[in-house]
Amino acid sequence: MGELRRSSEVRQVELTDAALHIIATKGIAALTTRSLAEHVGLTSGAIFRHFPSIEALLDAVVARVEIVLDATYPPRDLPPRERLDGFVAARTAAVGKQVGILRLMLSEQFLLAVPEGGSARLTSCRQKTREFLRQCIHDGQAAGEFREDVDANALAMIVMGTMQMLALSTATRGQRAAEAHAVRDTLAALLEPPVARAKSHKRGRSS
Repeated sequence: MGELRRSSEVRQVELTDAALHIIATKGIAALTTRSLAEHVGLTSGAIFRHFPSIEALLDAVVARVEIVLDATYPPRDLPPRERLDGFVAARTAAVGKQVGILRLMLSEQFLLAVPEGGSARLTSCRQKTREFLRQCIHDGQAAGEFREDVDANALAMIVMGTMQMLALSTATRGQRAAEAHAVRDTLAALLEPPVARAKSHKRGRSS
């Protein structure tokens, strides 16, 4: 019985991931029981053994998004710079593997299609991300690790937008890794206090 349950849960994850892929490549309108069945090699009837309706599937997709995104938050007791760097690395990697997550969260059409409460849950995911970034930057400013001459909310929005563009990159895996490294270095330079940046530049000129 336990093995059957495990197999069903594995299949449900496969189906929700397949639904995310269809949304990412073809849009929410293309997500049907037939397209999903063809994608995973099942019959339409078999889909309903795991999800009683498309609405139940969409609810599971929202839950899958929440699980994937929640797993990218590093421990809050890490130093602000380490916490931010770890989050950017984890989030861009996770969303890069599941591009459907980002397109789903940015799609007004999907927000209207998900079951009641699903839209609010996705909105909450975005708000949680923004608040995490704002708090992380605020803590970094208080600790003298990040620049204080720019509002933490504004910096959080810049970091958020940068992560979204990085996640949507069409580069190969190797190129994506290089892009991610360059973007993280650029964000670090952007957040660096002006005094520290001036000292670093002066050292570079004198060497």
